[in-house]
Amino acid sequence: MKAIVLEKAGGVENLLYKNVNQPQIKEKEVLIEVKAIGVNPVDYKVRRNDQVLSAIYGEDRPAILGWDIAGTVTSVGSEVRDFKIGDRVFGMINFVGKGNAYAEYVAAPQDQLAIIPDNISFDHAAASTLAALTALQVLQPNIKKGDRVLIHAGSGGVGHFAIQIAKSLGAYVITTSSGTNKDFVMSLGADEHIDYRTQVFQDILKDIDFVFDVFNGDILLNSIKVVKEGGSIVSIPTPDFSDEILTFAKERNVQLSFHMVQSSGKDMNTLKELLENRNVTPHISKTFTFDEMSKAHQQLESGRTVGKVIVTV
Repeated sequence: MKAIVLEKAGGVENLLYKNVNQPQIKEKEVLIEVKAIGVNPVDYKVRRNDQVLSAIYGEDRPAILGWDIAGTVTSVGSEVRDFKIGDRVFGMINFVGKGNAYAEYVAAPQDQLAIIPDNISFDHAAASTLAALTALQVLQPNIKKGDRVLIHAGSGGVGHFAIQIAKSLGAYVITTSSGTNKDFVMSLGADEHIDYRTQVFQDILKDIDFVFDVFNGDILLNSIKVVKEGGSIVSIPTPDFSDEILTFAKERNVQLSFHMVQSSGKDMNTLKELLENRNVTPHISKTFTFDEMSKAHQQLESGRTVGKVIVTV
């Protein structure tokens, strides 16, 4: 089968196309013929950083990147009960490990997948994986109906899902983005928009119940200022918070935590229901072919992506 491999970290020129052996599935895995791949910022960050690449893949080379897939089941392990040959499935596979999604076929654990709803294409299913799971896993345990929620970067991959999921949970949603993307984020259901280029959110907002942080640094520090006493913030970039941020959060009685997304078939099935009911609709900014993976990485690295980037196989 054809796969995109990485012999060493570096630029997009290091993404190489090679013929490799088709993966062998284990008892609780299924083999998927990949139809679409979701590409995320973590992909290019792993690609260009040797330390991060080695942390995930060890010294095994070549490495096959990628975690977000949608495709058709072509074979099932002896202990697989939830899927059969021919099923259309999607999921974020093996996130804490070797995802191997940049390939024509992928072996995936059955407990990390869900059936794609009939009303959803492979492209839109692949878009509704890592970013959507992140939003769901951060928001579902932390907000309730009527909460005032601030979501930073609402036009991004995670952010545009977060707006929709927060609204489905009954929250009042305020989001930040550039003014160019105001109409987009408002169309997702946001109740208020703040243009980060012309407005200072910490001077405008107060009594926020929950903040979804995607930046850390000064934005996280300023987010603490707008949260009411007893409120909370979940940040996703890194678990490393500065002493200043930790001290300030404690002084204001704001609960601050880090979340790393986890592969989960249970949560994928929740997303399946949200997609079926049209409570969540993924936005695909750009679609590239498998032979254009380098362009997909460059698009994400530009920092100007609204919604998701997809690669079709």
